[in-house]
Amino acid sequence: MKIYKYPSKTADKRVAAIVNRGLDVKKKDVAYVTRILEDVRKNGDKALIQYARQFDSPRLTIPSLKVTSGEIEAAAKSVERSFKRALNRAANQIEAYHRQQRSNSWINTQRPGTLLGQIVTPVDTAGVYVPGGKGGETPLVSSVLMGVIPAKIAGVRHVAMVTPPTKDGSVNPHLLAAARKVGVDAVYKVGSAWAIAALAYGTETIPKVDIIVGPGNIYVTLAKKIVAGTVGIDMIAGPSEILVIADSTANPAFIAADLLSQAEHDTMASAILVTDSSTLAGAVDSAVKEQLENLARRETAAESLERFGAILVVPNLEAAFEISNRIAPEHLELHVKDPFAYIGRIRNAGAVFMGEYTPEPVGDYVAGPNHVLPTAGTARFSSALSVDNFVKKTSLIHYSRKAFKREARDIIRLAEIEGLDAHANAVKIRLR
Repeated sequence: MKIYKYPSKTADKRVAAIVNRGLDVKKKDVAYVTRILEDVRKNGDKALIQYARQFDSPRLTIPSLKVTSGEIEAAAKSVERSFKRALNRAANQIEAYHRQQRSNSWINTQRPGTLLGQIVTPVDTAGVYVPGGKGGETPLVSSVLMGVIPAKIAGVRHVAMVTPPTKDGSVNPHLLAAARKVGVDAVYKVGSAWAIAALAYGTETIPKVDIIVGPGNIYVTLAKKIVAGTVGIDMIAGPSEILVIADSTANPAFIAADLLSQAEHDTMASAILVTDSSTLAGAVDSAVKEQLENLARRETAAESLERFGAILVVPNLEAAFEISNRIAPEHLELHVKDPFAYIGRIRNAGAVFMGEYTPEPVGDYVAGPNHVLPTAGTARFSSALSVDNFVKKTSLIHYSRKAFKREARDIIRLAEIEGLDAHANAVKIRLR
Protein backbone atom coordinates (compact mmCIF):
# COMPACT_ATOMS: atom_id res chain seq x y z
CA MET A 1 0.00 0.00 0.00
CA LYS A 2 1.23 3.49 -0.77
CA ILE A 3 1.92 5.72 2.22
CA TYR A 4 0.94 9.41 1.96
CA LYS A 5 1.81 12.28 4.28
CA TYR A 6 -1.32 14.28 5.03
CA PRO A 7 -1.96 17.11 4.38
CA SER A 8 -0.27 17.25 0.97
CA LYS A 9 -1.35 17.65 -2.65
CA THR A 10 -0.75 13.98 -3.43
CA ALA A 11 -2.71 12.85 -0.35
CA ASP A 12 -5.58 15.20 -1.18
CA LYS A 13 -5.66 13.88 -4.73
CA ARG A 14 -5.76 10.28 -3.49
CA VAL A 15 -8.58 10.99 -1.02
CA ALA A 16 -10.56 12.81 -3.72
CA ALA A 17 -10.18 9.83 -6.08
CA ILE A 18 -11.54 7.51 -3.39
CA VAL A 19 -14.40 9.81 -2.41
CA ASN A 20 -15.48 10.29 -6.03
CA ARG A 21 -15.11 6.72 -7.28
CA GLY A 22 -18.88 5.98 -7.18
CA LEU A 23 -20.43 3.06 -9.04
CA ASP A 24 -18.66 1.74 -12.14
CA VAL A 25 -21.76 2.12 -14.35
CA LYS A 26 -21.68 2.09 -18.14
CA LYS A 27 -24.48 3.30 -20.43
CA LYS A 28 -24.72 -0.16 -21.99
CA ASP A 29 -25.34 -1.67 -18.54
CA VAL A 30 -28.22 0.75 -17.90
CA ALA A 31 -29.74 -0.03 -21.30
CA TYR A 32 -29.34 -3.78 -20.74
CA VAL A 33 -31.00 -3.71 -17.32
CA THR A 34 -33.81 -1.47 -18.58
CA ARG A 35 -34.59 -4.00 -21.33
CA ILE A 36 -34.72 -6.84 -18.79
CA LEU A 37 -37.07 -4.91 -16.52
CA GLU A 38 -39.43 -4.11 -19.37
CA ASP A 39 -39.34 -7.70 -20.63
CA VAL A 40 -40.36 -9.09 -17.25
CA ARG A 41 -42.98 -6.38 -16.77
CA LYS A 42 -44.61 -7.32 -20.08
CA ASN A 43 -44.04 -11.08 -20.21
CA GLY A 44 -43.94 -12.19 -16.57
CA ASP A 45 -42.97 -15.80 -15.88
CA LYS A 46 -42.13 -16.46 -19.53
CA ALA A 47 -39.35 -13.84 -19.39
CA LEU A 48 -38.22 -14.97 -15.95
CA ILE A 49 -37.72 -18.57 -16.98
CA GLN A 50 -35.85 -17.58 -20.14
CA TYR A 51 -33.31 -15.55 -18.15
CA ALA A 52 -33.03 -18.20 -15.43
CA ARG A 53 -32.35 -20.94 -17.99
CA GLN A 54 -29.85 -18.82 -19.89
CA PHE A 55 -27.80 -17.65 -16.92
CA ASP A 56 -28.43 -20.00 -14.00
CA SER A 57 -30.17 -23.34 -14.50
CA PRO A 58 -31.05 -24.83 -17.92
CA ARG A 59 -33.38 -27.35 -16.25
CA LEU A 60 -35.55 -24.86 -14.37
CA THR A 61 -39.30 -24.78 -15.13
CA ILE A 62 -41.99 -22.26 -14.28
CA PRO A 63 -43.65 -24.60 -11.71
CA SER A 64 -40.27 -25.02 -9.97
CA LEU A 65 -39.62 -21.27 -9.60
CA LYS A 66 -41.11 -21.35 -6.11
CA VAL A 67 -39.24 -23.39 -3.52
CA THR A 68 -41.51 -26.02 -1.96
CA SER A 69 -41.96 -26.62 1.76
CA GLY A 70 -40.45 -30.06 1.19
CA GLU A 71 -37.28 -28.54 -0.24
CA ILE A 72 -37.01 -26.23 2.76
CA GLU A 73 -37.53 -29.01 5.30
CA ALA A 74 -35.01 -31.26 3.57
CA ALA A 75 -32.46 -28.44 3.54
CA ALA A 76 -32.96 -27.74 7.26
CA LYS A 77 -32.28 -31.39 8.06
CA SER A 78 -29.21 -31.63 5.82
CA VAL A 79 -27.10 -28.79 7.22
CA GLU A 80 -24.42 -29.55 9.78
CA ARG A 81 -24.84 -28.98 13.51
CA SER A 82 -22.04 -26.39 13.70
CA PHE A 83 -23.85 -24.27 11.11
CA LYS A 84 -27.13 -24.50 13.03
CA ARG A 85 -25.36 -23.34 16.19
CA ALA A 86 -23.79 -20.37 14.43
CA LEU A 87 -27.09 -19.56 12.67
CA ASN A 88 -29.01 -19.58 15.94
CA ARG A 89 -26.50 -17.29 17.66
CA ALA A 90 -26.50 -14.83 14.78
CA ALA A 91 -30.29 -14.79 14.36
CA ASN A 92 -30.96 -14.35 18.07
CA GLN A 93 -28.49 -11.49 18.46
CA ILE A 94 -29.60 -9.69 15.29
CA GLU A 95 -33.22 -9.99 16.41
CA ALA A 96 -32.46 -8.66 19.90
CA TYR A 97 -30.70 -5.61 18.46
CA HIS A 98 -33.39 -4.79 15.92
CA ARG A 99 -36.20 -5.11 18.46
CA GLN A 100 -34.79 -1.98 20.09
CA GLN A 101 -35.57 -0.05 16.87
CA ARG A 102 -39.36 -0.46 16.98
CA SER A 103 -41.29 2.80 17.16
CA ASN A 104 -44.85 3.25 18.36
CA SER A 105 -47.82 5.28 17.21
CA TRP A 106 -48.49 8.36 19.34
CA ILE A 107 -51.10 11.05 20.03
CA ASN A 108 -50.60 14.57 21.42
CA THR A 109 -53.39 16.81 22.79
CA GLN A 110 -51.34 19.66 24.29
CA ARG A 111 -52.98 22.40 22.20
CA PRO A 112 -56.59 22.92 23.36
CA GLY A 113 -59.11 21.48 20.92
CA THR A 114 -56.57 19.69 18.73
CA LEU A 115 -55.45 16.10 18.44
CA LEU A 116 -52.23 15.46 16.57
CA GLY A 117 -50.49 12.16 16.17
CA GLN A 118 -48.74 9.59 14.08
CA ILE A 119 -49.71 6.05 13.11
CA VAL A 120 -46.80 3.68 12.56
CA THR A 121 -47.76 0.78 10.28
CA PRO A 122 -45.67 -1.83 8.45
CA VAL A 123 -45.71 -2.27 4.69
CA ASP A 124 -47.78 -5.25 3.61
CA THR A 125 -45.13 -7.05 1.57
CA ALA A 126 -41.34 -7.01 1.28
CA GLY A 127 -38.85 -8.66 -1.05
CA VAL A 128 -35.37 -9.62 0.14
CA TYR A 129 -32.68 -10.19 -2.48
CA VAL A 130 -30.00 -12.72 -1.47
CA PRO A 131 -26.97 -13.24 -3.75
CA GLY A 132 -26.25 -16.89 -4.55
CA GLY A 133 -22.48 -16.54 -4.51
CA LYS A 134 -20.47 -18.49 -7.12
CA GLY A 135 -23.32 -20.64 -8.33
CA GLY A 136 -24.47 -21.41 -4.80
CA GLU A 137 -21.07 -22.57 -3.54
CA THR A 138 -20.63 -19.53 -1.26
CA PRO A 139 -24.14 -18.72 -0.03
CA LEU A 140 -24.55 -15.33 1.64
CA VAL A 141 -26.51 -16.59 4.64
CA SER A 142 -26.01 -13.33 6.53
CA SER A 143 -27.99 -11.48 3.84
CA VAL A 144 -31.03 -13.61 4.68
CA LEU A 145 -30.81 -12.67 8.36
CA MET A 146 -30.10 -8.98 7.83
CA GLY A 147 -32.92 -8.51 5.34
CA VAL A 148 -35.67 -10.65 6.82
CA ILE A 149 -35.33 -10.13 10.57
CA PRO A 150 -36.04 -6.35 10.64
CA ALA A 151 -38.97 -6.88 8.25
CA LYS A 152 -40.51 -9.48 10.54
CA ILE A 153 -39.97 -7.31 13.62
CA ALA A 154 -41.67 -4.41 11.81
CA GLY A 155 -44.71 -6.65 11.28
CA VAL A 156 -44.57 -7.13 7.50
CA ARG A 157 -47.30 -9.62 6.57
CA HIS A 158 -45.51 -11.35 3.70
CA VAL A 159 -41.74 -11.53 3.18
CA ALA A 160 -40.54 -13.05 -0.10
CA MET A 161 -36.93 -14.03 -0.70
CA VAL A 162 -35.37 -14.26 -4.16
CA THR A 163 -32.04 -15.91 -4.86
CA PRO A 164 -30.47 -17.37 -8.03
CA PRO A 165 -30.66 -21.18 -8.34
CA THR A 166 -27.66 -23.44 -8.74
CA LYS A 167 -27.02 -25.12 -12.09
CA ASP A 168 -29.14 -28.15 -11.10
CA GLY A 169 -32.12 -25.92 -10.23
CA SER A 170 -31.82 -26.10 -6.45
CA VAL A 171 -31.06 -23.51 -3.77
CA ASN A 172 -28.11 -23.91 -1.43
CA PRO A 173 -29.43 -25.71 1.68
CA HIS A 174 -27.72 -23.23 4.03
CA LEU A 175 -29.77 -20.40 2.51
CA LEU A 176 -33.00 -22.38 2.84
CA ALA A 177 -32.20 -23.35 6.44
CA ALA A 178 -31.63 -19.67 7.23
CA ALA A 179 -34.88 -18.71 5.48
CA ARG A 180 -36.76 -21.26 7.57
CA LYS A 181 -35.12 -20.01 10.77
CA VAL A 182 -36.24 -16.40 10.26
CA GLY A 183 -39.71 -17.19 8.93
CA VAL A 184 -39.53 -16.28 5.24
CA ASP A 185 -42.99 -16.74 3.71
CA ALA A 186 -41.88 -17.67 0.18
CA VAL A 187 -38.60 -18.35 -1.61
CA TYR A 188 -38.18 -18.00 -5.39
CA LYS A 189 -35.36 -19.28 -7.58
CA VAL A 190 -34.60 -16.11 -9.50
CA GLY A 191 -31.66 -13.74 -9.42
CA SER A 192 -30.10 -10.63 -10.95
CA ALA A 193 -32.14 -7.84 -12.55
CA TRP A 194 -35.03 -10.13 -13.55
CA ALA A 195 -35.61 -10.98 -9.88
CA ILE A 196 -35.87 -7.28 -9.02
CA ALA A 197 -38.29 -6.82 -11.93
CA ALA A 198 -40.48 -9.68 -10.66
CA LEU A 199 -40.65 -8.17 -7.18
CA ALA A 200 -41.35 -4.67 -8.50
CA TYR A 201 -43.99 -5.51 -11.10
CA GLY A 202 -45.20 -8.99 -10.16
CA THR A 203 -45.55 -12.05 -12.40
CA GLU A 204 -47.95 -14.98 -12.51
CA THR A 205 -45.84 -16.76 -9.86
CA ILE A 206 -44.21 -13.94 -7.90
CA PRO A 207 -46.47 -11.26 -6.35
CA LYS A 208 -45.22 -7.68 -6.44
CA VAL A 209 -43.99 -6.20 -3.17
CA ASP A 210 -43.95 -2.80 -1.48
CA ILE A 211 -40.21 -2.62 -0.77
CA ILE A 212 -37.10 -4.42 -2.01
CA VAL A 213 -33.98 -4.74 0.14
CA GLY A 214 -30.69 -6.57 -0.01
CA PRO A 215 -27.28 -6.35 -1.70
CA GLY A 216 -26.35 -7.53 -5.18
CA ASN A 217 -24.09 -7.01 -8.17
CA ILE A 218 -24.14 -4.02 -10.51
CA TYR A 219 -27.19 -5.35 -12.39
CA VAL A 220 -29.18 -5.80 -9.18
CA THR A 221 -28.15 -2.33 -8.00
CA LEU A 222 -29.10 -0.69 -11.30
CA ALA A 223 -32.43 -2.53 -11.36
CA LYS A 224 -33.25 -1.32 -7.85
CA LYS A 225 -32.31 2.23 -8.83
CA ILE A 226 -34.61 2.13 -11.87
CA VAL A 227 -37.65 0.65 -10.08
CA ALA A 228 -37.30 2.97 -7.06
CA GLY A 229 -40.51 4.93 -6.90
CA THR A 230 -42.54 2.05 -8.27
CA VAL A 231 -41.51 0.27 -5.07
CA GLY A 232 -39.47 1.31 -2.08
CA ILE A 233 -35.83 0.27 -1.86
CA ASP A 234 -33.34 0.26 0.99
CA MET A 235 -30.44 2.08 -0.72
CA ILE A 236 -28.22 2.21 -3.78
CA ALA A 237 -25.26 0.20 -2.53
CA GLY A 238 -21.76 0.79 -3.88
CA PRO A 239 -18.53 -1.19 -3.38
CA SER A 240 -17.41 -2.17 0.12
CA GLU A 241 -15.15 0.15 2.08
CA ILE A 242 -13.30 0.34 5.35
CA LEU A 243 -11.40 3.16 7.06
CA VAL A 244 -9.21 2.41 10.08
CA ILE A 245 -8.08 5.13 12.47
CA ALA A 246 -5.12 3.96 14.54
CA ASP A 247 -2.52 5.28 16.95
CA SER A 248 0.88 3.90 17.97
CA THR A 249 -0.69 1.34 20.34
CA ALA A 250 -2.41 -0.56 17.50
CA ASN A 251 -1.50 -4.04 16.26
CA PRO A 252 -0.31 -3.80 12.61
CA ALA A 253 -1.20 -7.43 11.82
CA PHE A 254 -4.78 -6.89 13.00
CA ILE A 255 -5.14 -3.74 10.90
CA ALA A 256 -3.70 -5.41 7.80
CA ALA A 257 -6.14 -8.30 8.15
CA ASP A 258 -9.08 -5.91 8.52
CA LEU A 259 -8.07 -3.85 5.48
CA LEU A 260 -7.80 -7.01 3.39
CA SER A 261 -11.18 -8.25 4.62
CA GLN A 262 -12.79 -5.50 2.55
CA ALA A 263 -10.27 -5.34 -0.30
CA GLU A 264 -11.01 -8.97 -1.22
CA HIS A 265 -14.67 -8.13 -1.96
CA ASP A 266 -14.23 -6.21 -5.18
CA THR A 267 -11.63 -4.36 -7.26
CA MET A 268 -13.71 -1.21 -6.60
CA ALA A 269 -13.55 -1.70 -2.80
CA SER A 270 -11.67 0.83 -0.70
CA ALA A 271 -9.38 0.15 2.28
CA ILE A 272 -7.74 3.09 4.08
CA LEU A 273 -5.60 3.44 7.19
CA VAL A 274 -5.27 6.87 8.81
CA THR A 275 -2.70 7.06 11.59
CA ASP A 276 -0.57 9.57 13.48
CA SER A 277 2.30 7.06 13.68
CA SER A 278 4.68 6.72 10.73
CA THR A 279 6.16 3.62 12.41
CA LEU A 280 2.76 1.94 12.44
CA ALA A 281 2.15 2.97 8.82
CA GLY A 282 5.27 1.11 7.68
CA ALA A 283 4.48 -1.94 9.80
CA VAL A 284 0.94 -2.18 8.39
CA ASP A 285 2.24 -1.88 4.82
CA SER A 286 4.61 -4.79 5.46
CA ALA A 287 1.87 -6.86 7.12
CA VAL A 288 -0.50 -6.29 4.20
CA LYS A 289 2.12 -7.54 1.72
CA GLU A 290 2.78 -10.62 3.86
CA GLN A 291 -0.88 -11.54 4.39
CA LEU A 292 -1.84 -10.83 0.79
CA GLU A 293 0.27 -13.74 -0.42
CA ASN A 294 -1.92 -16.27 1.42
CA LEU A 295 -5.33 -15.00 0.24
CA ALA A 296 -7.40 -17.01 -2.22
CA ARG A 297 -8.68 -13.72 -3.66
CA ARG A 298 -5.28 -12.00 -3.60
CA GLU A 299 -5.54 -10.69 -7.18
CA THR A 300 -8.83 -8.93 -6.43
CA ALA A 301 -7.52 -7.59 -3.12
CA ALA A 302 -4.24 -6.40 -4.67
CA GLU A 303 -6.04 -4.52 -7.46
CA SER A 304 -8.44 -2.96 -4.94
CA LEU A 305 -5.55 -1.71 -2.81
CA GLU A 306 -3.73 -0.40 -5.87
CA ARG A 307 -6.77 1.51 -7.13
CA PHE A 308 -8.47 2.70 -3.96
CA GLY A 309 -6.25 1.82 -1.00
CA ALA A 310 -4.12 4.25 1.01
CA ILE A 311 -2.19 4.74 4.22
CA LEU A 312 -2.38 8.36 5.38
CA VAL A 313 0.01 9.63 8.03
CA VAL A 314 -1.55 12.63 9.77
CA PRO A 315 -0.15 15.08 12.35
CA ASN A 316 -2.74 14.10 14.98
CA LEU A 317 -5.96 12.15 15.49
CA GLU A 318 -8.06 15.30 15.07
CA ALA A 319 -6.98 15.32 11.42
CA ALA A 320 -7.78 11.60 11.18
CA PHE A 321 -11.40 12.18 12.17
CA GLU A 322 -11.67 15.12 9.76
CA ILE A 323 -10.65 12.80 6.91
CA SER A 324 -13.00 10.08 8.10
CA ASN A 325 -15.97 12.44 8.24
CA ARG A 326 -15.14 13.66 4.74
CA ILE A 327 -15.02 10.12 3.33
CA ALA A 328 -18.04 8.93 5.39
CA PRO A 329 -16.96 5.28 5.28
CA GLU A 330 -19.26 2.28 5.29
CA HIS A 331 -17.13 0.69 8.04
CA LEU A 332 -15.03 2.75 10.48
CA GLU A 333 -12.66 0.93 12.84
CA LEU A 334 -11.01 2.66 15.81
CA HIS A 335 -7.70 1.02 16.78
CA VAL A 336 -6.78 3.58 19.41
CA LYS A 337 -5.98 3.39 23.10
CA ASP A 338 -9.38 4.70 24.23
CA PRO A 339 -11.88 4.42 21.36
CA PHE A 340 -14.82 5.53 23.52
CA ALA A 341 -13.21 8.94 24.01
CA TYR A 342 -13.62 9.69 20.29
CA ILE A 343 -17.27 8.73 19.68
CA GLY A 344 -18.36 12.38 19.79
CA ARG A 345 -16.05 13.23 16.88
CA ILE A 346 -17.74 10.82 14.48
CA ARG A 347 -20.36 12.49 12.26
CA ASN A 348 -20.41 10.32 9.14
CA ALA A 349 -20.06 6.53 9.20
CA GLY A 350 -22.24 3.53 8.44
CA ALA A 351 -21.05 1.51 11.44
CA VAL A 352 -18.26 2.03 13.97
CA PHE A 353 -16.13 -0.84 15.31
CA MET A 354 -14.32 0.09 18.51
CA GLY A 355 -11.19 -1.64 19.78
CA GLU A 356 -8.75 -4.17 18.38
CA TYR A 357 -11.02 -7.15 19.11
CA THR A 358 -13.96 -5.74 17.15
CA PRO A 359 -13.06 -6.41 13.50
CA GLU A 360 -15.59 -5.63 10.78
CA PRO A 361 -16.59 -9.31 10.24
CA VAL A 362 -18.05 -9.31 13.77
CA GLY A 363 -20.65 -6.87 12.45
CA ASP A 364 -21.13 -8.84 9.23
CA TYR A 365 -22.34 -11.91 11.07
CA VAL A 366 -23.19 -11.97 14.76
CA ALA A 367 -22.91 -8.66 16.65
CA GLY A 368 -26.52 -7.63 15.99
CA PRO A 369 -26.52 -4.32 14.04
CA ASN A 370 -27.41 -4.57 10.36
CA HIS A 371 -24.58 -5.03 7.88
CA VAL A 372 -26.50 -3.44 4.99
CA LEU A 373 -24.83 -0.04 5.27
CA PRO A 374 -24.57 3.20 3.28
CA THR A 375 -21.53 3.30 0.97
CA ALA A 376 -19.78 5.75 -1.36
CA GLY A 377 -20.13 8.67 1.05
CA THR A 378 -23.89 8.27 1.52
CA ALA A 379 -23.39 7.83 5.27
CA ARG A 380 -23.46 11.66 5.21
CA PHE A 381 -27.25 11.46 4.89
CA SER A 382 -28.42 7.86 5.22
CA SER A 383 -28.41 4.98 7.68
CA ALA A 384 -28.11 1.22 7.95
CA LEU A 385 -31.04 -1.00 6.97
CA SER A 386 -33.38 -1.13 9.95
CA VAL A 387 -36.92 -1.76 11.12
CA ASP A 388 -37.72 1.80 10.00
CA ASN A 389 -37.26 0.78 6.35
CA PHE A 390 -40.30 -1.47 6.63
CA VAL A 391 -42.76 0.93 8.25
CA LYS A 392 -44.73 4.01 7.17
CA LYS A 393 -45.60 6.95 9.39
CA THR A 394 -49.02 8.50 8.82
CA SER A 395 -50.01 11.82 10.40
CA LEU A 396 -53.26 12.24 12.39
CA ILE A 397 -54.95 15.66 12.65
CA HIS A 398 -58.19 16.70 14.39
CA TYR A 399 -59.46 20.25 15.18
CA SER A 400 -62.48 21.21 17.23
CA ARG A 401 -64.59 24.17 15.99
CA LYS A 402 -63.08 26.44 18.63
CA ALA A 403 -59.50 25.43 17.79
CA PHE A 404 -60.19 25.91 14.08
CA LYS A 405 -61.53 29.45 14.59
CA ARG A 406 -58.51 30.33 16.75
CA GLU A 407 -56.06 29.60 13.91
CA ALA A 408 -58.23 30.25 10.84
CA ARG A 409 -57.02 33.81 10.09
CA ASP A 410 -53.38 32.68 10.05
CA ILE A 411 -54.20 29.81 7.69
CA ILE A 412 -56.03 32.20 5.34
CA ARG A 413 -53.12 34.67 5.34
CA LEU A 414 -50.55 32.01 4.50
CA ALA A 415 -52.76 30.60 1.71
CA GLU A 416 -53.21 34.10 0.24
CA ILE A 417 -49.45 34.71 0.27
CA GLU A 418 -49.01 31.51 -1.75
CA GLY A 419 -51.74 32.59 -4.19
CA LEU A 420 -53.96 29.62 -3.40
CA ASP A 421 -57.44 31.14 -3.21
CA ALA A 422 -59.26 27.81 -2.99
CA HIS A 423 -57.18 26.88 0.03
CA ALA A 424 -58.14 30.13 1.71
CA ASN A 425 -61.80 29.66 0.77
CA ALA A 426 -61.89 26.19 2.34
CA VAL A 427 -61.22 28.00 5.63
CA LYS A 428 -63.34 31.12 5.00
CA ILE A 429 -66.44 29.09 4.21
CA ARG A 430 -66.34 27.58 7.68
CA LEU A 431 -66.21 31.03 9.32
CA ARG A 432 -69.42 32.31 7.71
